[in-house]
Amino acid sequence: MRYVLLPFLLVAACNTASPGFRGVAPVRVTVAPSVFDVRVKDGQAEAIRINAEYAPRMGPIAPRAAIAIEQVSGCKVRRLGGDQAMIRASLNCGGRNTAPPPVPPSYSCAVLTRPASGGAGASIREIICDPV
Repeated sequence: MRYVLLPFLLVAACNTASPGFRGVAPVRVTVAPSVFDVRVKDGQAEAIRINAEYAPRMGPIAPRAAIAIEQVSGCKVRRLGGDQAMIRASLNCGGRNTAPPPVPPSYSCAVLTRPASGGAGASIREIICDPV
């Protein structure tokens, strides 16, 4: 039974914060094509890449992680380290507090067109949005 649970436990820990960022809520940021969970605390930041990418390398992923960290923290990235899955950064906030600014909600929307009474070619368009 324990061997059955092991794969699920390993997958569940994929975007878990490191000990220094435990208790900090992540902010999900997409810098195409990478998706990061970013946590900021005390002049430090951690970006965990949570999407699958073919042959990820630190070279192209590091600048994307820096952009994601700067968006969440409002500070400049001074130094980056880590690997292509988890990137840690030292921040230069110019003496400001590193509390992340509020992030506007993100939505996924679809436009639906359906026929309507009122003559030939009449239609109604509906926009349906779900928070992501």
